[in-house]
Amino acid sequence: MNGSISLTLGYCLFGAGLLVGRLIRRRAPAAVATKPVCGCSHGLEHHAPESKECRGEILRRDTRSTDGIYIGNQWVACTCRQYVGPKPFEELFVSPILPPQDTA
Repeated sequence: MNGSISLTLGYCLFGAGLLVGRLIRRRAPAAVATKPVCGCSHGLEHHAPESKECRGEILRRDTRSTDGIYIGNQWVACTCRQYVGPKPFEELFVSPILPPQDTA
């Protein structure tokens, strides 16, 4: 009789653990994949590799002409001049390639 009580208690504890585990797992927020972005809200892929200037566009809402006439929404070039977001992993550990030196 004593053994059946401990087995029943063990099954109840096991079932309660399964139930709590399922409830906690469902409430946990899903991981969101993020990409590194610059202060201008564009990623590294929108910036030129050599000059680091942004080639992306920004939506300017409710644009008006110089006369004050409503034009509508307009896409304009981003004014970001340098990527200031996180550095890619490869740039941290790879030394820059130097041009060949002339030995004269």
